[in-house]
Amino acid sequence: MHIAVVGSGYVGLVTGACLADFGMDVTCVDKDERKINMLKEGRIPIYEPGLDTLVAKNEKSGRLHFTTELKEAIEKSLAIFIAVGTPPREDGSADLTYVVEVAQAIADHMNGYKVVVTKSTVPIGTGQLIEKVIKDRNSKQPFSVVSNPEFLREGSAIGDFMRPDRVVIGARDPQAIAIMKDIYAPLYLIETPFVITNVESSELIKYASNAFLATKITYINEVAGLCELLGADVHHVAKGMGLDRRIGPKFLHPGPGYGGSCFPKDTQALVDIARQAGRPFDIVETVVKVNERVKLRVADKIRAACGGSVKGLTIGVLGVSFKPETDDMREAAAIPVLSALASEGSALRIFDPAAMENARDVLPAGVTYCADEYDAAAGADCLVILTEWNQFRSLDLERLRAAVARPLVVDLRNVYEPEKMHEAGFEYECVGRAAKDLPHA
Repeated sequence: MHIAVVGSGYVGLVTGACLADFGMDVTCVDKDERKINMLKEGRIPIYEPGLDTLVAKNEKSGRLHFTTELKEAIEKSLAIFIAVGTPPREDGSADLTYVVEVAQAIADHMNGYKVVVTKSTVPIGTGQLIEKVIKDRNSKQPFSVVSNPEFLREGSAIGDFMRPDRVVIGARDPQAIAIMKDIYAPLYLIETPFVITNVESSELIKYASNAFLATKITYINEVAGLCELLGADVHHVAKGMGLDRRIGPKFLHPGPGYGGSCFPKDTQALVDIARQAGRPFDIVETVVKVNERVKLRVADKIRAACGGSVKGLTIGVLGVSFKPETDDMREAAAIPVLSALASEGSALRIFDPAAMENARDVLPAGVTYCADEYDAAAGADCLVILTEWNQFRSLDLERLRAAVARPLVVDLRNVYEPEKMHEAGFEYECVGRAAKDLPHA
């Protein structure tokens, strides 16, 4: 089967490479010539573990192709996946400009029956919009519109695609559903659950899922703040909660707030969707507001640990990407936190295993970009752990102690145990783990 994937960003490239690995003949299309040339040369424009190997394997086999020629890709493909960006507007709503442009191109170049699949995260009603755009421009050729949302976590996207929790297919046309099942036949064989529904339900599943996970993260961050006031340990609280199978342990890890390309954008979009429908989504609106407060509290925690002011101090920072195993800086907590510290007169020394180049575009001027974690710690009055990369989990504490000017660590991901850090001679601040015991009644 010939498949076109329009958009060779994070979702499009992972989708295209994985579908090619399923045995499909896949053409990835992007109007960015530089990106396409990089891919043709075997260079991957994003950081995702294992993606370079998967792309090279399937490109060598002749199943994966890259082009800027959308017309040719549409004409030879039965299924066309739309995986372009849907960035947020100022009011939080999703900008569907690129989606509409692709739909118009499909209408202009259809030469037979096509299955048009939205892989991009799009508001409810986008399937109907795509259908109208195509029909208005081309009423002669048959087509079906399908919603097939992605559930890819940055850093583990290939595993998520190859071994997903579920495959969601939103369609009304039995023929389109049959084609989608054929595309995902390798997952059916390993007994992956398939959710077959209408387009609107499929579109909402994606937003509802991400908003729920964002709510869970924000909830445990609020619990962590309460733990610090009451003398409780958020790790014990989270474990006690997570062992309840109705709650589960995932996404109960306190930190500096959620970020990335999905949760901030999708929560804001869901708020806008609900408002447009005349039914405000109060819970998600609150989650969005609280998450921003969490990031501000992080800056307060660093400031307090330093004695109330960071002016004139050197702050070492380990990790700036929004999560480990990605170079994505979109909505990363590092941006507001480090901007606040820089504006107050601190000197910042940072190291991240993957996100250094992207960080240069979004972090304040004057930041020193370091060679490794110990270089970032050199002469630091405070060392901040912002992202829990594995290589930060077993630092040489003696070497670290010798590198810093003051042995103060603010661990915003709770990578270390307080007792171990105190024994190594560090002042240690973390999240939701109060040093005092609960008072006796």
